[in-house]
Amino acid sequence: MNRAYLIVILILIVLSCGNSDSERIQLKKFPKPNPALVTSELNTYQKTIANQLDTMFAAMNKRGGFNGSIIVSKAGAVLYQKSFGVANLTQNNSLTDSSMFQLASVSKVITATAILMLYEREQIDIDKELQFYFSDFPYSGITIKQLLNHRSGLPNYIYVLNNEIAQPNLRMSNQEMYNAFVLKNAKAYLKPDTRFNYCNTNYALLALLIEKITGKSFNQFLKEELFIPLGMRHTATIADIDVTSNKIAQPYDLKWRAISFDASDYVLGDKSIYSTPYDLFLFSEALYQNKIISPKTQAMAYTPYSKEKKLGNYGLGWRMHDFEDSLKKEVFHNGWWHGYRSAFHRRLRDTLTIVVLSNQLNKAAYQTYKVYQILDKTSGKSEAEEEDKE
Repeated sequence: MNRAYLIVILILIVLSCGNSDSERIQLKKFPKPNPALVTSELNTYQKTIANQLDTMFAAMNKRGGFNGSIIVSKAGAVLYQKSFGVANLTQNNSLTDSSMFQLASVSKVITATAILMLYEREQIDIDKELQFYFSDFPYSGITIKQLLNHRSGLPNYIYVLNNEIAQPNLRMSNQEMYNAFVLKNAKAYLKPDTRFNYCNTNYALLALLIEKITGKSFNQFLKEELFIPLGMRHTATIADIDVTSNKIAQPYDLKWRAISFDASDYVLGDKSIYSTPYDLFLFSEALYQNKIISPKTQAMAYTPYSKEKKLGNYGLGWRMHDFEDSLKKEVFHNGWWHGYRSAFHRRLRDTLTIVVLSNQLNKAAYQTYKVYQILDKTSGKSEAEEEDKE
């Protein structure tokens, strides 16, 4: 009897320890992503694609038209991954696969995904107004969904708070942004749900909502729920990095002059996540494998919400091309901020991922249509550029 009792106690202790580990890292259930295939493991066709991509990007770099890092994957296999150019002119160090770039508006994809994770957990109702969560918010009738799909009509905090942002040595938090924005109570650009109006305020507010709902800082939530579980070892918000570190690709203009930071760099959600092409590949693969949010929730994110837009459209954190064609449909986001240019493109039918990140202010990062031409062997037309100027 005593022996049986002791065995039961031991079993309970083991189970208790297991539960404790599970609670510490909630997404421990995420499987490791498919291992990236190195070039030597690619078949003849894939090697041909890789060689053509290398020739194209090498030529762009030689002409001075591209300085950055790329990854192209299909069906979980990395077809091409390479870095070209300089990370920091002062230190004279080259870019590597682990050099971290400011994602600019590509950060919105991650912010939207975090909101949808909380939506699936029934912690956020995206059809409720923001005033439900922030009673002092002076703009009524704006839902969480309208923040996600840029139909809120809100003014851009970067322009509303131009004087505050210009203060030297200020690192503006999301709460400080919110307080100053509410105090000014600037006139809305549009009535809610009138039409699509791209606005950084929407995503800065979403990051603050995540903090309010979870009781964690935005950067801590992303780290615990996405970056660590997915193995995104070179991804963090600006709050968790030293921007002068040699791990960070420094931003430059077209004449290779360094670009300074300002107070708005430290407002999160709309920008200021730093990452690498490989880490975004891991994130993309986890979405393709339905490991972060369900297929149903992803379908909602990839739904066009602005019918007045004919050529492209916007979902919940994603732009899209060919949104009425299930075979060609592409979801993506571009970004531009302080010398950084970023492009994160995914074609859903063939689980394709293209990531191009640059730390020099030119348009080369947006020429993803050239990658599609090589992959599809088309002489095709160029995509309509949609730069997310913040």
